[in-house]
This record gives sequence, C-alpha cells and structure tokens, in this order.
Amino acid sequence: MVIIFAQNRRFISIRWKLVSTYLLLIILTLLLINSFISESMRLNYIADKKMSLMAQGNIIADRIISPIQDFNESDDNEPLSDLLKRYSKEIRSRVMLINKDGMVISDSYDVLTGQKIDHLEVQEALEGRSNARLHNLKKYGRTIYVAVPVFLEGEIHGVVLISSSVEEIYGNITRTMKRFGLLSGLSVIITGFISFIFAKVISLPIEKLTDRINKMYQGNLEQKVEITGNDELSNLGTAFNLMTTKLALVEQQRKDFVANVSHELKTPLSAIKLLSESLLHQDQADVSTYREFLKDIDSEVDRLNKIIENLLRLVDLGKNSLELDYQVTYVNYLIENLIRSLKPLADKKSISISFIENEKIQIKLDQIKIQQALTNIISNGIKYTPEGGKVLVSLYSEYEDIVIKIEDNGIGIPKESLPHIFERFYRVDKARARSTGGTGLGLSISQQIIGLHQGSIHVESELGKGTVFYIRLPKSVVRGS
Repeated sequence: MVIIFAQNRRFISIRWKLVSTYLLLIILTLLLINSFISESMRLNYIADKKMSLMAQGNIIADRIISPIQDFNESDDNEPLSDLLKRYSKEIRSRVMLINKDGMVISDSYDVLTGQKIDHLEVQEALEGRSNARLHNLKKYGRTIYVAVPVFLEGEIHGVVLISSSVEEIYGNITRTMKRFGLLSGLSVIITGFISFIFAKVISLPIEKLTDRINKMYQGNLEQKVEITGNDELSNLGTAFNLMTTKLALVEQQRKDFVANVSHELKTPLSAIKLLSESLLHQDQADVSTYREFLKDIDSEVDRLNKIIENLLRLVDLGKNSLELDYQVTYVNYLIENLIRSLKPLADKKSISISFIENEKIQIKLDQIKIQQALTNIISNGIKYTPEGGKVLVSLYSEYEDIVIKIEDNGIGIPKESLPHIFERFYRVDKARARSTGGTGLGLSISQQIIGLHQGSIHVESELGKGTVFYIRLPKSVVRGS
C-alpha cells in the first residue's frame, strides 16, 4: 500500500505535471495544425479541381459548336459521341451534352443518352451561368458536377455537363495526413523526452528545497541550498538561505537569552537562599547581624525585581502592536529635568554633569520612553566614570534629525565589545557590573525605544579615555514604520 502511494505521489509531482502540461499543449497544437492543414488541402484541391474542370468544360463547349450546328436528331450521333468520348478520356471525367430541353444528346458513358436531366447545375447553365458543385453520391462517392452553357449565335443551345470523381483527391489527402500524423507522433515523443529532462531540471531544486525544509521541521535549522543560475528558482533559493540564516541566528539568540535569563535570575535567588540559610543556622545572632543579612536580602530582591521589570519592558517593546504616545516635547526642558534628577547620583562620585544647548528644539516623541532611554545611557556614564570625572550632554540639529550626544571620560569599552553592547544581558565586565547593580538590559531597552521612534543610536569608545553615544531622532514623525 505504501509503495502504491509512493508511486501515485510520483505521478502527481510537479515534474509529471510539467511533462503532462507540455505534452497536452503540443498534442492540442498538433491536432489544430493537422486539422487546419487537412481542411486547407481539401479546400484548395477541390477549388483547383473545379477551376480545372470549368476550364475544360468551356473548351469542350467551344469545340462542339460546329458539330452541334450540323447535328440533327434524326441523324446518327456517333461522331458527336466519339468526340465526347475522346474529351472524356483526355480529362478522365464523364462528359455529357444536353440540349436546351434538358435531354441528354450524348453521354461519354453511353448510359443516359436520350434521358432528361434536371440537375440544378443544368438548370443554372441553361440560364447562362456556368457553375460547379461537389456532391456525395452513394454509388460513386464524392463527385464534382460542372455545367457550362453552349452558346450558338448568342443563344443557349445546350449544356456541357462534366462529372468527375474526387475520391482520389481525398485519398491523397488521407495519405498525406497519415504522414503528418506519424510526424506528429514522433514530435510528441521527442517533446515528451525533452520536457521530462527540462522538468527534472526545474523540479530538482524544488525537491532539494523541500528536503531542506523537512530537515528544518525536524529541528535542524542550519540548512542551505546550492544556488545556480539567476532565475526565479535561484531567487527562491537565495531567500531560503537568508531565512535559514536569520532563523538560526534567532534560535541562537533565543538560547542565549534563556541561558542569560536563567543565570541572572539564579544569581540573586542563590544569594537570598545563602543569606536566609545563614540566618537559619545561627542559633544566637546579634540584631545587627540580622539587619545586615536582611538588608542584603532586600537588596537582592530589589535586583530581582529590576531584572523582571526590565524583561517585561523588553517584551512590551517587542510587540508590533505597541503604540507610542507622541506629544509635542521641548527636548531641552526634558534633558534639563533628567540631568536634575540624576545629579545626586553624580554628586556621590564628585562627577560633573552638564548640558550644552546649541539650539532650542521642539519635536513630537513619547516623553516617558525617551526619558527612560536617556536615563539608562546617562546613568551608565555616571556608573562607569571614575570619581572626579565628567559627563557632558549636548543637543543640536543635523539635517532632518536632532542629535543627543552623551559623552563621558570614563573607563571606556574595548573595541571587540562594541558590536555587542546592545545585546541583552551583555556586559563588558560582569564582576564590575554586578558590583554596580547592572542587569545588562539597559542599553538593549534604550536601543529598542529609539528604534520605535525611527531613530538610531551609535557609540564610539576608547579604553581609558571614555565613551560617546550619538542618538539621532527624526524631526518629523514617520507613521506606519
């Protein structure tokens, strides 16, 4: 049963569909061509035959004028009969001479002499019109009747009626069409063979692509197809390779994210567990010891809450349906308030934080989210700048964007770490980050917020000299991006 199903699947594959389509098209085309040729040959041969017989009839009508003048019904018509028989033999057709009353004066076949004929062709010829028609007779088959009037001194004295079989013509047409049929059959076989080869060329990349997709379905995302040519199939293969690369990257990021989240959540939980067990194992401890341990536990709980809040914020920022609350915002005032709120943090480390306004700027943006993004970056600058250092925030316009420049003279970021600083949970120095309470999510959140505003963020840094962040935001809001 499985074998039969597999065979059936083979015959409904795209290869067989293409071959069937090609064959059907060529067969229909050949049938139409053969029908057209057959009908054209029939019409042309019959028309040529009619013209030929009409010409012969006119010649005979001219030549028998003299015999008709001398003809007398009481006389012997053997000379006239011999003349018609000679003409009949020359044109290989039956020839009859009919008088104006419709009576057969002479018949080259000696059958209808003395009988009356009232064929339509004879009637029209007696009215002065030469004519020819094709008839299908039971006894003789397809036959052409040609009737030509015989004029004597301007009057119709009779009709020359020629009867000629055209079965030979139809036989020739049939034999010719049989040859065409054999040629058509050979063409179908050759076309089928060529179309099968071309269908295989077309279907093979699709089959390979299907195989790769099945392997991806089984969990192996690192699949690639070989690209050859520059057609739609190669474009499909290129798109597939790009998709698998992106999926593999996303899967790796997902694994890293899960591992990082697990690690980050486990660290404060382990600390809480350790501190609480230490308290439980102390039978008698000073109140100051309890306070110190509980303070550490409270700090770890706050750290845990901060991680969870940032994770939830990242999830919200990643939603496609997220709507920004755009409001006309005086950016200078927003930055001044932000620096004012962060100044106590800077004062603890004797860090100078200042704001340079090159111009007054007012645009539409989501005030709360932009303030959150700037807070993350400026607070990082304060955290990683040694005591007595400085943090400088500048605001200015550049073409169609506004630029917020955040500069510090802190410890800087290694060159190899710069491409990764916006990744979730990435930290240049994990030990130092934990000592400062960092979660590795701040810059990732800031980047997503700025991206939602159709803006961009760029960083330049040098170890021991400091770091500069450039935040670009469009002056006009681009909807639907």
